[in-house]
Amino acid sequence: MRTLFAISLFIAVGFYSTASRADTATHGMVASVHPLATQAGVNALKSGGNAIDAAVAVGLTLGVVDTHNSGIGGGCFMLIHLANGTNLCLDGREMAPAAATRDMFLRAGKGDTDLSQTGPLASGVPGEVAVFAYAVKQFGKKSFADLLLPAADIAQAGFPVPENYARLIKVEADNLKKFPASAAIFLPDGKPLKAGQTLKQPDLAKTYRSLATQGADWFYRGPFAAALEMWMKSNGGILTSNDFANYHLELREPVATMYRGYEVVSFPPPSSGGVHVLEMLNILEHFDLKMMDDATRLNVIAEAMKLAFADRAYWLGDPDFVNVPRGLIAKTYAAELAKRIDPQHATAVPTHGLPPDWQTDLFKKHTTHFSVADDQGNWVACTATVNTSFGSKVVIPGTGVTMNNQMDDFSVQAGVPNHFGLVGAAANEVAPGKRPLSSMSPTLVFTNGVPIISLGAAGGPKIISAVLQELVAMLDLGKTPAEAVAMPRIHQQWSPNELYVEAKLAPELKTALAARGHNITELPVASVSQIVARSRDGKSFIGAADPRARGTATGW
Repeated sequence: MRTLFAISLFIAVGFYSTASRADTATHGMVASVHPLATQAGVNALKSGGNAIDAAVAVGLTLGVVDTHNSGIGGGCFMLIHLANGTNLCLDGREMAPAAATRDMFLRAGKGDTDLSQTGPLASGVPGEVAVFAYAVKQFGKKSFADLLLPAADIAQAGFPVPENYARLIKVEADNLKKFPASAAIFLPDGKPLKAGQTLKQPDLAKTYRSLATQGADWFYRGPFAAALEMWMKSNGGILTSNDFANYHLELREPVATMYRGYEVVSFPPPSSGGVHVLEMLNILEHFDLKMMDDATRLNVIAEAMKLAFADRAYWLGDPDFVNVPRGLIAKTYAAELAKRIDPQHATAVPTHGLPPDWQTDLFKKHTTHFSVADDQGNWVACTATVNTSFGSKVVIPGTGVTMNNQMDDFSVQAGVPNHFGLVGAAANEVAPGKRPLSSMSPTLVFTNGVPIISLGAAGGPKIISAVLQELVAMLDLGKTPAEAVAMPRIHQQWSPNELYVEAKLAPELKTALAARGHNITELPVASVSQIVARSRDGKSFIGAADPRARGTATGW
């Protein structure tokens, strides 16, 4: 069975070669999915900015040139390591409207995912603007306006539509047609933009310039929020200007574990990604992956994924609303789970596990990833998204802002899969002001307290498995970032009980995994990732952009 997500990601990136786009530099490094965004980050570094400034420049530019994946109508998780040694998590996840209810997507007693994926009910309050403005003010060297205005210029002048962008517009054309402001941008004269045509977004340029002169309040407490409320009231939506005024980013404590002598630091709930990357690493630590043959290693990794995703479906949600046990990343719990893995065979995982102290030891209160590092010691791993391609497909008239469809990342009804085939339980049900569960997994790796790797990925739940496999490739197998990001990937998310494998995985490995009892489903592409790392001698930075997309890694 090929999921809708698998098809849409394949269309977004096309077939890929095994050659990563890589670079080496001494002053700083930027890796993103689009060359214009990567260059915006490099320009920020060259003009006196630091890695935080560069990351925001990348994110804002992606909101112009990679609108189907991310933008200011969506949210982000930003993991920052400051030169003073501090690690910070800026949670810009979307929040459900105050009028949201647990059963808001039920029709005739059944969850209707069309409503959670497309149109006025699909959006939460976006958090990207809040995170970017805060990050620059608190930790950057440049002004928010300095980073907004170059992106506004690109939106005004336009840029040639890449082939992957054009394919996605064509795929989503029927839904984009439902909303006049969306159609006006992406379907001029009623026809999808074609590859090579210039996409101009004057309304988005105006929005960026308004943010540059008036700041984030223009978005959350001013004209944008008012325009959004007017549209929502006219189209059956429930988001209001009060919802925007009440939005706040959350400062959260990173989660961390030791793996093979390295400290791996990632994002806490409402990210499920960080928790489960660490849970799986803790499980895999009990196996000598380097000495295994490829088929056995992939079998063990797939089984660790299955166990972690079973836990995800039951335990994970917004920690400000539900109890999420910290024991999920306990070494003792991982040791118990590791005993359930047969290196030679797939095994049944009927339900979630029971982590230690699950009642008391708790976490407190289509996507793109980019990684940045500078020579001052600042590192950033940031994952941003509007969820599926073009989010809710709604552009708020007069603003150029494409709104997210993150409400689909809630469990709209127990057992009803979302766009990515994920199921959830009560921990992730809809509630007013709640943040939906995310798979985004921005991650940093340290040795002796010094950051050496920044990575993350795009691809819904396949983000988690991509980050895991790249860490194994670099930390266990000694692969370079370029080699790690290019390796064929697998993915097992417990439900459905299928092992997704990329088409480029060797045929003999697919056969061997099937013989071990895995239900194999082949995908052209599973996820897209970007990596920035230190060279082994510590004297320079290495960047690697995923060959599955057309991004770049560029240094200075």
